[in-house]
Amino acid sequence: MRVVFIGTPEFAVPTLSGIAAAGHAIVAVYSQPPRPAGRGMAERRSAVHEFAARRGLAVHTPASLRRENEQRAFAAHAADVGVVVAYGLILPEPILAAPRDGCLNLHASALPRWRGAAPIQRAIMAGDSETAATVMRMDAGLDTGPVCLERRVPIGPDMTGGELHDVLAEQGGQLMVEALAALERGALRSAPQRADGITYAAKIGKDETRIDFAKPAQAVHNHVRALSPVPGAWVEAAAGARPERLKVLRTALAQGSGPPGAVLSEDLTIACGEGAVRILEVQRSGKRPMTVPEFLRGFPLRPGHLLSSPSR
Repeated sequence: MRVVFIGTPEFAVPTLSGIAAAGHAIVAVYSQPPRPAGRGMAERRSAVHEFAARRGLAVHTPASLRRENEQRAFAAHAADVGVVVAYGLILPEPILAAPRDGCLNLHASALPRWRGAAPIQRAIMAGDSETAATVMRMDAGLDTGPVCLERRVPIGPDMTGGELHDVLAEQGGQLMVEALAALERGALRSAPQRADGITYAAKIGKDETRIDFAKPAQAVHNHVRALSPVPGAWVEAAAGARPERLKVLRTALAQGSGPPGAVLSEDLTIACGEGAVRILEVQRSGKRPMTVPEFLRGFPLRPGHLLSSPSR
């Protein structure tokens, strides 16, 4: 089939790779424009852009697809289908309607639960035990189109957002290849989403990343693992005169009680509003992730130390 691929981050790369490996003709790749990134703020191409360029695929990076000239150029690809994975920009209706068979989208949730920008993080933060990779036909709504295929994925009690991201990216890539094969045979069916159980996965805001130890231990644990490794949940602590922001990458539920944010033991068990968590992995600014024994050798936090929390 003639495919236009539309995606931006690393999550989308396994799908693009799978479509190419299946022998489809990728007539164009659309991705968001390069953005300043890193310490030097040099312009950096997206993961999809890099992958496509290495394979000699034509890459387009318009700032918007709302202009008529961009829509005409898109239609000129004469695609059979558009495949959309985490593009990051709203697609106007002329784009959705341009391919002969419309556009298929890979979404990282069991729709209609967690429509929106951050389904992986929101599922973990909510304590969900299961999610899904879902292929749907796109319409003008926000993740509201009919569902074609779904593959359920369990969420382990200690699974991080990064780990779930990688599983869903691989499973989703395979699922999209299956969807294209069915579409080519004229056998791809779809069904409307349920009218109940709708939730929205809003983008993670910077004000949400700080850990609040006044919350119950399970909520703190879910918060940490949902945001690990990026953007990362954090807390302020001071081993000297000045507080430092510490990114907490892994925790475990633990026993103990005390003032929320208090260090309870040498293994860095921290009191929460209910129960406690033990910090397992931490990262100081500009440094690599470290186990707690490594971290404490250079940043001693004794029992009784109180970590900063937004409730105080």
